[in-house]
Amino acid sequence: MTKMTTDRLKVGILGATGAVGQRFIQLLEGHPWFELSALYASERSAGKPYHEAVTWRVPVAQPAYAGELVVQTPAPAEDLDLVFSALPSQMAETMEPLFAEAGIPVISNASAYRMTSDVPLLIPEVNPEHTALIATQQAKRGWPGFIATNPNCAVVGLVLPLKPLHDAFGIESVRVVTLQAKSGAGYPGPPPEIIGDNVLPYIPGEEEKLQSEPLKLLGALAGDRIEDAHIILSAQCNRVDVLDGHTASVFINFTNRPSVDQASEALRAYKGIPQTAALPSAPQWPVVVLVDADRPQPKLDRDHDQGMAVTVGRLRSDALTDLMFTTLSHNTIRGAAGAAILNAELLKHQGIL
Repeated sequence: MTKMTTDRLKVGILGATGAVGQRFIQLLEGHPWFELSALYASERSAGKPYHEAVTWRVPVAQPAYAGELVVQTPAPAEDLDLVFSALPSQMAETMEPLFAEAGIPVISNASAYRMTSDVPLLIPEVNPEHTALIATQQAKRGWPGFIATNPNCAVVGLVLPLKPLHDAFGIESVRVVTLQAKSGAGYPGPPPEIIGDNVLPYIPGEEEKLQSEPLKLLGALAGDRIEDAHIILSAQCNRVDVLDGHTASVFINFTNRPSVDQASEALRAYKGIPQTAALPSAPQWPVVVLVDADRPQPKLDRDHDQGMAVTVGRLRSDALTDLMFTTLSHNTIRGAAGAAILNAELLKHQGIL
C-alpha cells in the first residue's frame, strides 16, 4: 500500500503516447489529488520531451503542463505513488506485475487482468466493495502494490444503467447490440476505405467481454472471490463510422417487471459513492435519462458532464421485452481514462491509496 499524504499523489502513465494515454494527460491536468510525474512509452519515444514524442489526437489542445516531461521506457520508480496503465493487453500482462511487485499500485485500463479472480474489476458507482479483493491479491502474490482494473469501454455504458435496474427489479436476461465508435479501436483504427460509409459487424473479442465482464461487475463479493451475477447475456458488437461515443440498444427481461415509469425513476435516482463523496471526476448523475424520441446521439450527448455520464433514452417495452432503451457513453473518457481516474479516486477515498 502507498502512504497517505496531504500532498497530491505522484502518478505515472504507462502507454502515454497512445490514444488512451493522451486522454489521461488531458483529464489529469489540474487534478486536485494526482500530480503527473512520469510518462512511459516505447523505446522509439524514450528520451524525447512528450510534445515531441506524441502525435496528439485528442480533439482539444495538448495540455502544456506535460509537454516538457521526458518520456521514459517503463520501469518502476521509488517516488511514484501509483501508475495508470494504457498499455495494450499483451504488454500489460508482463509489465503491470513489475510495478505491483515493486510496491506501486497499477490502475489499469487494459484487459489483461480484468477477469483474474483476485483482481478487482471496478465501476465505483456499481461495486465499490469489490476493492476488498486487493488485500486477497496482495496476500496471495506477495505484492506490496496491486492491480485494479476498469471494464471494457462498451461495458461501462451497459452496466451503469443495469445496476439500479437489477437492484430494484432483478434482471433475468439482457440482449445488447452495440454501435461502437472507431476511436475504440485505437489509433489509427480501421482505415477510411474500410470504415468510411460502413458498418463492421464484428469486433474481435468484444462480444465475449460484453457477455462476461458485466457478470463480474454485478456479482457479489464472497470472501476472497466474486460470485458472478446470475444473468443471461447476449451481445452483438458493431464498429461504426463515428469518432467517439459507443451507442447500444439494450433489451431486458426481469424477475419483477417494472413499468417504464418505474424503470425511468430508478435510473434517474441512481447515485453511488462517487456522487455522495463528491469525488473530483464524478458526474453529478451517473445516468442521465432523456425524453426526446431521437436521443441520445453521439454528436449531441457523448460529452455530457465532461464525458463521465452515461445517457439513456428511448425507454419502452413490447410483447417480447420488459424494457428496452438506447444508451450512450464516451468510450475514451468514461469508458477508458476517466474510468481509471475515478477508480483511483475511489481507492484514495477508501484509504487504499
